[in-house]
Amino acid sequence: MSFNNHLDTLYRQVIMDHYKNPRNRGVLEGDSVDINMNNPTCGDRIHLTMKVEDGKVVDAKFEGEGCSISMSSASMMTQAIKGKTVEEALALSKVFSDMMQGKEYDDSIDLGDIEALQGVSKFPARIKCATLAWKAMEKGLHKEQ
Repeated sequence: MSFNNHLDTLYRQVIMDHYKNPRNRGVLEGDSVDINMNNPTCGDRIHLTMKVEDGKVVDAKFEGEGCSISMSSASMMTQAIKGKTVEEALALSKVFSDMMQGKEYDDSIDLGDIEALQGVSKFPARIKCATLAWKAMEKGLHKEQ
């Protein structure tokens, strides 16, 4: 098996793990940013809640329905933004967006599991699936500022 095939297999396993065992599934109670978004093209939908205190994302949870790409991306995103400042979370979203569009991006930022989604950029119809949760996060954080 070539290195690229092995990497693709590993990435698929990471995506499926987040899909089958989503991190941060649920809804935050109390004072939280609350965003609902959907992708009418394919039916993916997300309900994202985030707790932002002193300019920092202290918690994030999601609920929704959709394909493995959209739900695993939401799981990865909520993990990645917890503990980040609003500015860091938005910067990470920019890096993710660039990666999805096949643009050059700042690879000095540790993307962790999110890197597994980079292959989605080869499938234009799936990019909206991968970016749905990120767009919800951006909308919520901009509303919070």
